[in-house]
Amino acid sequence: MDTCERLAAIEDIKQLKARYWRGVDNGDAALVRSVLAEDCELDYMGCCTDPVTGIDHMPAMNMVLKGRDTWPDTTDPIGPKIVTVHQGNDPDITVESETRACGIWCFTDRFFLPPGGPFERLTGWGRYHETYENKGDGWKLKTTRIERLRVEVA
Repeated sequence: MDTCERLAAIEDIKQLKARYWRGVDNGDAALVRSVLAEDCELDYMGCCTDPVTGIDHMPAMNMVLKGRDTWPDTTDPIGPKIVTVHQGNDPDITVESETRACGIWCFTDRFFLPPGGPFERLTGWGRYHETYENKGDGWKLKTTRIERLRVEVA
């Protein structure tokens, strides 16, 4: 893999991650699934736990999704909708081969809960640790795990 191919792969992975976050924030399950590997593993265990206090602010989010088709259909939410806003930056992507890559992304996310919840807003900071694969149909998200640095609620 030459330098141009490696840089093109990195850009493709950046676009993949942008579509992932846009799909999550817009509740577009089809868009999220389009960037996932068929046999992906998405580890969200502790994703809303503040490592400083140890408080898990949203224990219902603790799950491991295995397979693209396990991504929940969010087009018809049950009850009031939680609004999310994700912002990612500083991607550290290593292309290991024409078919494998890994990356770490810094991110901030905000969850806005409907009235009556335990809090109005959660803001979190952390890193996504990910792997990607390309089986000839473009780069796909293979695995993800969230490392939290801080979580605050208001």
